[in-house]
Amino acid sequence: MGGIKRVVSIGAHSLDAELLGGPLTLKYAREGARCTLIHVTQGRLEDPAASGEAKKAYLAELLNQNKRAAEKLGADTLWLGYVSSNMPDLPEFQKRLETYFTEEKVQLAITHWRGSMHPRHINTHDAVTGAVKHLREQGNPIRLLYGETFEDLVGFIPQAYFSLDEQEVRQWFSALKEYQVFRGDINDFPYIPYYTTNGKVRAIESNNKDFTVCYMYASLIENGLF
Repeated sequence: MGGIKRVVSIGAHSLDAELLGGPLTLKYAREGARCTLIHVTQGRLEDPAASGEAKKAYLAELLNQNKRAAEKLGADTLWLGYVSSNMPDLPEFQKRLETYFTEEKVQLAITHWRGSMHPRHINTHDAVTGAVKHLREQGNPIRLLYGETFEDLVGFIPQAYFSLDEQEVRQWFSALKEYQVFRGDINDFPYIPYYTTNGKVRAIESNNKDFTVCYMYASLIENGLF
């Protein structure tokens, strides 16, 4: 897959990075690439009556879910240390990502499309896109793709389709199911039926017989399709 050896998928919250980049992560990892799932924020208990110990336990379990999901995708994981109520300002966020991408020699970044219902998704998109664009202007050949989630569909245009065989589908969903929210333990959004059906819909769109996922190119950055 183009000889790429360093891949990162960057999501605003836990589970986002796995949904956005999980399919490509497992494919690149299988070819020997080092892949990292980056979580900008972690959730926290909002119950004002929750004890400090309960909040610590909740965060610890969420970090364990990050780790278990990453391992199933053949990747490692990184939390940037923020919580949802404490996102960094955009210049600071972008600079931190530029430094990370440079030091880690990242060749492909995957993140949110901007047409989202969540401000933190938009903020993450802007920081990643700005970092990649600046690095490209300096001659760094880093690539950028936007992954698909149900929360970022405004203006999202599928441009690159990738099929997953049965084993890859099982591997991806096994990783996603490490998250309580994906399993339906946190809210009633039907994550599993939605993403199962979406893989079939994308297969029809692309005239493909296998489960299919899609990505969107960073059209203002990329000079050509790859």
